[in-house]
Amino acid sequence: MDTEAGGERIPRIRAVRGGEARLIPDIDRERAWLLTVEGAPQSYVDLDEPEHLEFEYARRVGHLLDAAAPAGAPLDVLHLGGGALALPRYVAASRPGSRQYVAEPDAELTAFVTEVLPLPEGAGVTVVAADGRAALEEAADGSADVLLADVYSGSRIPAHLTTLPYARQAARVLRTDGVYAANLADAAPFRFLASQLATFAEVFPYVAIVAEPAVLRGRRFGNVVLLASRREPPLEELARRCSADPFPARVEHGSALDRFLRGASPVGDASAVPSPEPPDGAFGIG
Repeated sequence: MDTEAGGERIPRIRAVRGGEARLIPDIDRERAWLLTVEGAPQSYVDLDEPEHLEFEYARRVGHLLDAAAPAGAPLDVLHLGGGALALPRYVAASRPGSRQYVAEPDAELTAFVTEVLPLPEGAGVTVVAADGRAALEEAADGSADVLLADVYSGSRIPAHLTTLPYARQAARVLRTDGVYAANLADAAPFRFLASQLATFAEVFPYVAIVAEPAVLRGRRFGNVVLLASRREPPLEELARRCSADPFPARVEHGSALDRFLRGASPVGDASAVPSPEPPDGAFGIG
């Protein structure tokens, strides 16, 4: 699709299942676009530089992907949630030959994104219109090196992607040395984060979180990346990479997580609730 009009790129707008989707060109990068749905930023893609991850949480997940295996080695990655496919593009560029499966329930959104921002030929990315939990339950045992969950309905994580049965499915699909990573969002007193830590700690021996210090100290609402695995993930390498970012983040694990748990219990399907509603402007477009 020609994304230019009169020599200038213009925003693209389309009604999708989740509401009004917009692809907005970045005036500072020649072929970069921001995806929003109902005004909430969802993804950022630079077609010329797919390894550029604009969102801080995505950069932290990128660091995990970089540290998950020797440089350039292909990975099998299951993505729950697609957006503009920023992370699948990152893996395809940094680890050629990787096999990636993306479950994105909004087929209209995927059609819009891939029409305006097509995937490179031979990227090895398969996108299907499927609910994240349903796709997880259908995936084969031990089929993924990395499982990435970045699923939002509007600005909240659906309840059925926060439970103990869901975490057990994630463990089933991951290989023994595989890693689960989820993009969460919360603020003090961190009740939602505590519930997720308790849920995944019930299934995985190793659990960690990555976030900016201001978020971890309860000063503002923000993204927290939850990590879970059977074998100890490369936390030292991840911490080194995250600390060198323009907006440095900390990696917390072990006893440092006790202050967030505060007696929280694993979440069952019957008691699950969506993640908290962000305050106005928490993820606004600057």
